[in-house]
Amino acid sequence: MPVTSREIIQRVLAFDQPERIGFAFSPYRGEPRLNDLHWGGPAPDPGFVQEQWTEGNLLCSRDEWGNVWGKVDPRHSGEVVRGVIQSWEDLDSYTPPPLDDPARYAHLKEAWGNSPDMYHLGGFPGFAFNITRYMRGFEQYLLDCAAEPKQVNRLNDMAVSLVERIIDIYAEVGADGIFTCEDWGTQDMLLVSPEMWRKLFMPGFERIVSRAHDHGITVWMHSCGYVWEIIPDLIAVGVDVLQFDQQENYPLQRLADHFAGKVTFWCPVDIQKVLQTRDKTTIQAYARRMRQLLGGQGGGFICKDYGDWRALGITEDEQHWAYEAFLEVAAY
Repeated sequence: MPVTSREIIQRVLAFDQPERIGFAFSPYRGEPRLNDLHWGGPAPDPGFVQEQWTEGNLLCSRDEWGNVWGKVDPRHSGEVVRGVIQSWEDLDSYTPPPLDDPARYAHLKEAWGNSPDMYHLGGFPGFAFNITRYMRGFEQYLLDCAAEPKQVNRLNDMAVSLVERIIDIYAEVGADGIFTCEDWGTQDMLLVSPEMWRKLFMPGFERIVSRAHDHGITVWMHSCGYVWEIIPDLIAVGVDVLQFDQQENYPLQRLADHFAGKVTFWCPVDIQKVLQTRDKTTIQAYARRMRQLLGGQGGGFICKDYGDWRALGITEDEQHWAYEAFLEVAAY
């Protein structure tokens, strides 16, 4: 009986000598590539109608959290220009969007039921930070972390409690893991001090991971930038998978020396310093090296492509070179 994608990912995460490394690649020129994951997320809220208007040269819209986004170029997503929590009194009467409505996840039970051989991964808008930083506005939120930690804790608790309720729903519809983006780093440092992260955010991570693990659900987290100081904390609270697009920030060898075998890495070839070379030999050598360094512990590595190769200024073919190299060295 052939080994399923779900079994391969389970064994990759357990460092249990799977047949090969994990793969999560989108189609290439219309043809499917190896992909062990079946993604899913909440359906749109049928009661939410997005408003759009202009303010000066900005095209504005309101998201389902109540935050106002503005953009000059309609092709871009823009940024929050006015968070929904303008004063802390606003939080007293604030009700988050109904992301914990089970009806918004009912479609996943059927979709995942029709793909029992794949690893089912449920998406989130964020944990605490990626949700709440928009609600106050990014700069104001960072100021709040220093000046108003008790209020930040209130806001974070609201977000974490919502995430916990969503995890319960994902467990009901058949998720194997949950995934979120929490961009904690600049190119060379954390956005907050490690001490502040541990005080204001680590407890929320502990709650979320514990809730997920109680359901037998793994936790996958993306973060951009340099987050070296908190990687041991993320591993300590039980985050199962780290999704890093820029391994050379650390760089790769140092990342592997300290953390290979302790957590699973889910990565494309480095998008800033390697894919940018647009050199086939360089890209493929790096892919093989990733497999050896991050996945050389009898598991611990899932390779992937980057979702928007156009934004990197490269071609679809150039990113595909990495896939070819990963295939060559996939087997354990």
